Amino acid sequence: MQAFLAFLQYFVAALLLLGAFLVVYVRVTPYNEFELIKQDNAAAAISLAGACIGFALPMAAAIYLTHDLLEMIKWAVITGAAQIAVFTLLRRFAPAIEQGHTAPAIFLCAMSVATGVLNAVCIS
Repeated sequence: MQAFLAFLQYFVAALLLLGAFLVVYVRVTPYNEFELIKQDNAAAAISLAGACIGFALPMAAAIYLTHDLLEMIKWAVITGAAQIAVFTLLRRFAPAIEQGHTAPAIFLCAMSVATGVLNAVCIS
């Protein structure tokens, strides 16, 4: 039962942190990804998916390596900032993504995931 409660605590915390990240990320971008996804904009879905994966990978590493809820929260802030930095650096692709062009979205997705992987392996 103790293991299940620990799982539940980390899982719920990670989901809440992911949700908070998504709220912030969507506010940073010049468009609302959720609205664009409702309109079947695959480019918005691809770029947002990359940011989610790029955020979740370091969260998984933080949970696995630190076994500390407060440490996971600290890494969530760092990871969220890294994902926002990726978008900020590649912001010039935003108009194309908003218009539904998938090539820039795939590139943004790849950079978000790559940043997340690098972020995850740097956690110790």
